[in-house]
Amino acid sequence: MSVYSNYADHILLNLLMEDDQLAFTEIFERYSRLLVNHAYKILGNQDEANDVVQDVFLTIWNKRYELIITGSLSSYLYKATKNKVLNHIAHEKVVSRYTNSIANFVENVYVLADSNLREKELEAIIAKEIALLPEKMREVFLLRKVEELSYDEIALKLNITDKTAKQQVYNSVKILRKKLKSLFSVFLC
Repeated sequence: MSVYSNYADHILLNLLMEDDQLAFTEIFERYSRLLVNHAYKILGNQDEANDVVQDVFLTIWNKRYELIITGSLSSYLYKATKNKVLNHIAHEKVVSRYTNSIANFVENVYVLADSNLREKELEAIIAKEIALLPEKMREVFLLRKVEELSYDEIALKLNITDKTAKQQVYNSVKILRKKLKSLFSVFLC
């Protein structure tokens, strides 16, 4: 048992601000499980809850020299976790809206296609635009949309974070939507 486990939160916080890694570790061990449970109650997804709490602690570590906590450490951590959860939910809504938008757009174009030739031309246009995406972005997009891997599976496969995978899909959908919208307006006229 570490001597740090006997320290009060305010002492650990002072040690953390003095760059004490063991103090940070004790704070993490003391609060991470509680915070993950708190985030899980809101998100309903264990991986996302873990990611949110890791982000909270990463932010605390990165900003350890400039932390200003007026109340208790536990209150600060719960509020930081709640804010990260809300940011995560907002980001997911944006990604979902863009994904649904491009899916609806592609479905509407598909309905308008009146022959196999037109369908093949549309598929070729989409494939061409996907091929023009930057290499890593294209790889993540295809793993998510074609192979239907989860963000966690993509992260593991490509040795990136799931946040990076989500951001790459978001960026690729945004690019494709913009390009395909102008192409389809010309194609359908």
